[in-house]
Amino acid sequence: MPGGHTRTSMTPKAAVDKSWELVQSKTFTKWVNARLSEHSLTPLSNVCTDFSDGTALVNLLQIISDTSLGRYNRNPRMRIQKIENVNLSLDFIRSRKINLTNIGAEDIVDSNHKLILGMIWTIILRFTIEDINEEGLSAMDGLLLWCQRKTAPYKEVDVQNFSYSWQDGLAFCALIHRHRPDLLDYHALDKRDARGNTALAFEVAERYLGIPQLLDVEDVCDTAKPDDRSVMTYVAQYFHAFSSLSRAETAGRRVGKFTDVMQSVYDMQHDYEARVAKLIAQIGEKQAKWRSATFEPVYSSARAHSTAFNSYKATTKREWTHEKVELDTLLGNIQTKRVTYNLAPFAPRAGLTPKDLEATWNELAAAEVRHRKTINQYIRESRDALQRRYGSEANGIQAVLNSISNSLATLGGELDDQLATVHGLISKARPLEAALQRLGDLEKQCADANIDEHDYTVYSVSDLEYDTEMMRKALDKKARFIENQSAVRNMTNLTPAQLEEFEATFRYFDRDDTNVLNDSEFRAALDSLGHSFTDDEFGALYDQLSCGSEYISFEVYIRFMVELTEDQTTPEQLLQSFRVIASDKDYVTQEDLRLSELSPSSISYLARAIPKSELADDGYDYLAYLRDVFQ
Repeated sequence: MPGGHTRTSMTPKAAVDKSWELVQSKTFTKWVNARLSEHSLTPLSNVCTDFSDGTALVNLLQIISDTSLGRYNRNPRMRIQKIENVNLSLDFIRSRKINLTNIGAEDIVDSNHKLILGMIWTIILRFTIEDINEEGLSAMDGLLLWCQRKTAPYKEVDVQNFSYSWQDGLAFCALIHRHRPDLLDYHALDKRDARGNTALAFEVAERYLGIPQLLDVEDVCDTAKPDDRSVMTYVAQYFHAFSSLSRAETAGRRVGKFTDVMQSVYDMQHDYEARVAKLIAQIGEKQAKWRSATFEPVYSSARAHSTAFNSYKATTKREWTHEKVELDTLLGNIQTKRVTYNLAPFAPRAGLTPKDLEATWNELAAAEVRHRKTINQYIRESRDALQRRYGSEANGIQAVLNSISNSLATLGGELDDQLATVHGLISKARPLEAALQRLGDLEKQCADANIDEHDYTVYSVSDLEYDTEMMRKALDKKARFIENQSAVRNMTNLTPAQLEEFEATFRYFDRDDTNVLNDSEFRAALDSLGHSFTDDEFGALYDQLSCGSEYISFEVYIRFMVELTEDQTTPEQLLQSFRVIASDKDYVTQEDLRLSELSPSSISYLARAIPKSELADDGYDYLAYLRDVFQ
């Protein structure tokens, strides 16, 4: 990255440094805003200043990683709150094995432009460019090779870098024409009009391909050396936009997509073990602290311990409870996903199994009871009977929750059996509402008796209502997940990678998490997968699939996508394919065949098999050829 400059010496080098900084700031701001717009969040004016309170950075990371960063200060006013937000983001970035050098929270809060731009570039590399792979080369090298391969047929284009090679705008136009010749006539361009070519490419990419215009024409054409990071960020969007459109590369990507599925399973397993190890260690540290605690025989000392324990229950314990439910759900999802792809069940390492976690959790519950009893013996000695009743009811509710949680965590077997088990657990959880009502009545009686602590349980009505609601949501979510997996598994005509893509698209557009799509959500899903319909076509299709209702279920959706994607070759399809290769001419040339990326042997065979056309000396009459083949 170019170096900095001082306020007192404005040399030509400093001016260049300022120009790259302004271009990167503008480009990266547009890139960030494009990501934020996916969730309808307020756009930024300048990333170098608008990241200062940390909220926009947290939102960006949650969107591009599809991962919650947890609690943060949503309306920070004090500097310390802003620093806490930024530290949360930096810790998350580092947890993803992303190397950040010489940058701290204070640098972002204080709007250090150079370091902020460097951080954003690192994020762009990790989440936009690093996953690019082309013939064994990855990230920046892979992107450069992809550009070179795609622009090779265009003699005026020579892509050697992400700076000078793009100044005439022809490389942008060539990429668009190579993949979508219907959008831009490359051969009709004025090759000397750099600004016009660049502006045309930017406009077409944004209007028809959904690629945000991160660069301005002057950033490329009117500068001595275009900023390579800004250009690379913009060009990477072309790669991602076209990667789903290239029919000739679909077969090669299937293996890659399946590998991605396997990698996601591995990441889930690694995440599970790491989080279980951390939770068990934290629980052990807390119990050791309780065992070493000292009590003075005075009310104020015991009360201080009681206050600290209540704080633990309202904060740390709830966080642990939430984490345990999340871990139980994560393990269940891992096993279900492995069953979906006919993989062997996941067996966590010794010490990190569900039984190990459950044993630690039970030890924690026992330690909590012991610690609470130790505190209470210094505060009160009476009202024991009422407390026993309260504890029995509360522990009974928690026992049911623990039983349901354990059953959910150890869920296995065939999908139909899993779904039946989950429905049984839902039925088992229904009586908890009446039990919570009884517990609330007991809690009021304790309050009336001036009893605000309990010897025989650590569970309050609030705790158990929270845990019960968490469990209900987990069960509902699990049932929907298994139902969807059952529907997906029955679709055997396509690859796991295709089914995974269809399922992920459904989940993305099912924004209210109802497991159904309305007409606008269904149409958006089809558009995102590259299937466009006219209004009349779509209306007829939707009426047919929805059977007169307002929604389409996941199973109907996935069956339709399978039918739509099945690869069947018909004479009509071959005729249409030849027309596409020939650009709607009634004859096809060998140059047309080469641009369609057919192998040399295939081109040679077609040149021998297809009769010469009377319309052009170098043309071949594919219409006559097809009539003869399918006669």
